[in-house]
Amino acid sequence: MLDIETLRLIWWVLIGVLFMGFAIMDGFDLGAATLLPFVTRNEIERRIVLNVIGPIWEGNQVWIILGAGALFAAWPYVYAVAFSGAYFVVLLLLLTMGISRPVSFKYRSKLPNVFWRRFWDWVVFIGGCLPSIIFGALIGNVLIGLPFSFDPTLRITYTGKLLELFNPFALWCGLTSLAMLSMHGGIFLAIKTEQPIRARAAFYAKMAALLLIILFTGGGFWAAYFLKAYRVIDGANPFGYSNPLHKHVAMQVGAWMDNYANYPWSKIVPTLGFAGALTAFLFLAWKKYRLAFICSSIAIIGVIGTVGVSMFPFILPSSTDYASSLLVWDASSSQLTLLIMLGVVLIFLPIVLLYTAWVYRVLRGPVRGEVIEKDAQHTAY
Repeated sequence: MLDIETLRLIWWVLIGVLFMGFAIMDGFDLGAATLLPFVTRNEIERRIVLNVIGPIWEGNQVWIILGAGALFAAWPYVYAVAFSGAYFVVLLLLLTMGISRPVSFKYRSKLPNVFWRRFWDWVVFIGGCLPSIIFGALIGNVLIGLPFSFDPTLRITYTGKLLELFNPFALWCGLTSLAMLSMHGGIFLAIKTEQPIRARAAFYAKMAALLLIILFTGGGFWAAYFLKAYRVIDGANPFGYSNPLHKHVAMQVGAWMDNYANYPWSKIVPTLGFAGALTAFLFLAWKKYRLAFICSSIAIIGVIGTVGVSMFPFILPSSTDYASSLLVWDASSSQLTLLIMLGVVLIFLPIVLLYTAWVYRVLRGPVRGEVIEKDAQHTAY
């Protein structure tokens, strides 16, 4: 049977894969929704964009459900602190991404009134733009640390305030996320539409790719030279029980760069972020949109992976009680739970991947304006 250290490492990687999968799969429809007001000029074009993302957004959100469920099963302390401490931000995500967006898809075509449809179009835009920023802001707060602590009986005390979650570094990360997903969504629109939407989507995707490189670079310098980060001094036991109070943690500017010095191979991960965005820009310029989409996905893997590699072994640091910070080694479920859940993942994740591949196979090809015009009573969009 796999030992507890190996299982914890496997689940650390799996959680990262699930959140990367969410960013890649649901990221492009969030990005496409964000670009809706910019790539369309008339009703037919708006309906084309909405019909690109309308049939698939709900299935794409399965990835965030998988990620949250896996976090609950594998890292219950992390789940408890993150979802309770950032409760109102998570609620805002649900309101924008999980409620207002599907309602806008269903209701915009219920009336032919222009004002009615423009109103729901802006709801679609907000449902793409705001979650993109919030996800990045949450990652920024994880890097800064949340203000929580455990008492000797492991009861959680959270002392943060809502507005503190929208600090300058978190907003910088939010803009980075917005640029990343806008690039990804613009490329997907370039694949799934025809001219003139394709040209506009490719233009905005190129601008977003350049902006991502600038923001990602700026975030790296900020983290390296200005941001106070966390370092384990002693007491971390990869084989120990899940109790976060048995270690000593210090805070120092630039500590998030330690792993790149200790493990030079880890520099590959941020390199993927830069290389993916740059090659996505080049393939867009060469009108190789499918290759650009692959490179955009690599950029997403690199950006999100950079956060994980920089923080390891931290998962969720505490800014008020450093010893309460949650590590890969002291915040997991039991060995048996991790092993059983790993078996579940090995069975059901391939099924999810196969079904997703089948859906995209069925929906392959661009959405054409003439088809939209012929079907005046199109289902929902």
